[in-house]
This record gives sequence, C-alpha cells and structure tokens, in this order.
Amino acid sequence: MSGEEGAFARATGRTAEREDGGPDKPNYRRYQYDLIAPHCGRSVLEVGAGLGEFAAQFTGKDRLVVTDVDPDAVEVLKARFADRPEAEAAQFDLASGAQLDRPVETAVAINVLEHFEDDAGVLALLARSVVPGGTIVLWVPAYQSLYGDFDRKVGHFRRYTPATLRDAALRAGLSVELVRPVNLLGGIAWWAAVRMGKAGSPKSGAVGIYDKVLVPMTRVLDRVLPIPFGQSVLGVLRVPSGEGPARDG
Repeated sequence: MSGEEGAFARATGRTAEREDGGPDKPNYRRYQYDLIAPHCGRSVLEVGAGLGEFAAQFTGKDRLVVTDVDPDAVEVLKARFADRPEAEAAQFDLASGAQLDRPVETAVAINVLEHFEDDAGVLALLARSVVPGGTIVLWVPAYQSLYGDFDRKVGHFRRYTPATLRDAALRAGLSVELVRPVNLLGGIAWWAAVRMGKAGSPKSGAVGIYDKVLVPMTRVLDRVLPIPFGQSVLGVLRVPSGEGPARDG
C-alpha cells in the first residue's frame, strides 16, 4: 500500500467520490461490528477506514481515530465525522512507518494486513500506536483456496488461516487471545461465485441478497456451531505489557 492518491480505489474497487461506494451491506457491517467491538477499549484507531461506514458504528468512545492511506478517502472521513467531537480523521500510511503520537487502547484493521508482504513487520509497527496491554483486532480474508482474480486485482499478497495469522502475530511479538474463521456461508458463496464461477468480483445483486439472507443465517450458525471455515479470519492480539514474553492464547 502507499500514500498515493487512488490507493483506496485500488484496494477496494470503489471510489472515494461516491458516498455509497457500491452496494450497501448494513447487516454484514453490523455482523462485523458485533464480533469486533467487544475487544475494543475506550480509545480506538481504525486503519484503512475507507469512507468510515464501519467506524461510524462506534459510539460513546473517549477517542476515535479514523484513518486511511488515500487522501480522497480522508476528506470523506473528515466530513463524515465533523460533528463527532471525540473523532479525528487523518492520513495514515503504515508503509511509510506511520504511528500515532498518542497511542490508543485498540487498533482495528479490517482487510488491511493482506496488502503487506511483511505482515509481521506491519503488526509490530501498528503495535507502537497501541498502549502496552492494549489490543489489535484484525479481520482478514481467509483461506488460500479462495484466492482469485479479485485478490490479485486489489493487491492481496495472501489469504489467511487461523494458523498463519497466529504465526504472523507471534513473529511480531504479540500474544494471541483469539483467532478463528468467521462467516461460513460467505466463504461458501465466495468459493462458488469467485473461484468456481470465475467471477472477477462479487456482483452487486448477489451482494444484496447475501446481506439480506445469508448474513442473518450466518449469525445463527456462529452461535450454534463450531465454524471450521469461513470467508474471513478474526484475530484479537494483545500488545505486550512489558511483564513477560508473548504467548499463544
């Protein structure tokens, strides 16, 4: 990733000029939030926040730092969060060594880590923007068997398994509190549409159906079944407090 204009569009296939950015996925966004939010502290940094759809769900925080590498996306973020006194929007480029002057309790990175070849190095850098004992919450694309033209187009170096995400975290000196696949039905749908169907990217109509029908079903499956596979991997990592070495939780 880089700080050049257009990085947001290259990484997502969307444009910062469009507020909707393509088909809306409110159910999926809330599904992500409900899995991520319990692991977040009172101050949160989102890296790669895009147009801010996910970060807008955070309310009641002491501090919310929304960032993106793309200056066009940052302008959208500034406008979107202008009436939120706890929020600040800024350009933030991990590839250039960016870190916060005032660390937060939690850093959230959704579909970011896979854009970096040296994922452990990026995690170690991101940890510098988190207070000792704080958390890094990751949401990354899962399973190399689902890797296809879309991943290549948007610059993914890899898709993860729980084991490979755990390995990256430990190489970065972080402890692992949680790492598991999520979104079973999304993984199956992605495999059928993008891998078997040879689609370059998900179609907008299919995305709408997925959000209305499959996401609610996925929530139920998450509660009643051990999920062995999914479209994404959720990871919760702990920044060392200085009291001992990293551990594998």
